[in-house]
Amino acid sequence: MDKGNINIRLMNIEDYDKVYALWMSCKNMGFNNLDDSRDGIEKYLKRNPATCFIAEQDEIVVAVILSGHDGRRGFIHHMAVAENHRRQGIAEFLLEHALSALKAEGINKVALLVFNRNEAGNAFWEAQGFTARNDVTYRNKALAELVRIDT
Repeated sequence: MDKGNINIRLMNIEDYDKVYALWMSCKNMGFNNLDDSRDGIEKYLKRNPATCFIAEQDEIVVAVILSGHDGRRGFIHHMAVAENHRRQGIAEFLLEHALSALKAEGINKVALLVFNRNEAGNAFWEAQGFTARNDVTYRNKALAELVRIDT
């Protein structure tokens, strides 16, 4: 589907290098060396083949959204838009694709994490109707040694 000269399509593993470069160019995001490696993303795409999208302009990846589910809840990971392509509606367009794909797979609720320091990200998600939960505590436990990569 096109939005002007921006093409939205399903992400595939061949997009990985361009997507990773985009992620590294965005401030206040967090990654790790295993889950966000080519192998980690390939595994994610195989599990979620119809819910991850990229936006391209002239074969350059300008935005990405990873979304998937466990059969019960949806989750959005690592949405990013190139700085010079922000405020053009691309993020909203990608989000519409991801939410529609999740809904088509029977998902009724979607969650995501945003670093507190990511003011632009938090403002975007708030504007899209995602609310902050103050009644839960997010916890995790690494099952492998991870190297954290903050942008």
